Amino acid sequence: MMIMGHRGAKALEPENTLLSIRRAMDIGVDAVEIDVHLTKDKEVVVIHDSTVDRTTNGKGPVGSYTLEEIKKLDAGKAERIPTLEEVIGLVRGRVKLIIELKEEGIEDKVVWLINKHSLYGGAYVISFWHMAVKRVKEMDSRIKTGVLLVGCPVDACMARNASADALVMNYAFVSRELVEQAHGEGLKVFIWNIDNRDMLKPYVDMQVDGIGSNDPRILVDYFKSV
Repeated sequence: MMIMGHRGAKALEPENTLLSIRRAMDIGVDAVEIDVHLTKDKEVVVIHDSTVDRTTNGKGPVGSYTLEEIKKLDAGKAERIPTLEEVIGLVRGRVKLIIELKEEGIEDKVVWLINKHSLYGGAYVISFWHMAVKRVKEMDSRIKTGVLLVGCPVDACMARNASADALVMNYAFVSRELVEQAHGEGLKVFIWNIDNRDMLKPYVDMQVDGIGSNDPRILVDYFKSV
């Protein structure tokens, strides 16, 4: 079962920063999940929101900043907003990278970077924008993909409609029946985010393929003890 650090180790360090990602890797995760947007000059940067207001000392949309300008912002503890390429350089060969597309139109840049660094076996591209996920797979079938979902799907085929390899779901909407159906379709099931050790066992028993947490220490400690 893949242990995923959400936005690195969001509960412990400034989210989506190199510091947060390093902390997650030091804890012992198998993968880190990050979020990506485009700057004004079309560079792929790692930040969750469409604006810089919540996570930095700046104001305004991510897309209103050039890379040079956005790099001047403090993302917490004097960390800077990293580029996707910087994150790839940090994690490549160490842990898998789960890249969430936070907007449409970013697919070609992300695919180009995955190709540049031959990251096919080391990354998943996921999104709530299921058409973007489908376009990624159409651009390069070697790239693993997943569709994000909050809710109860009728069946797992929605992932297949997007040519995806995985369902990536809020844990509250996952059942044993859905997991079994997804596995029967050859799909993996990743869930997010569990931050309470007492909630883990039912999902481990369902044999989900990956679990995310804002505090990955909870997951690492749990699996060490069972």
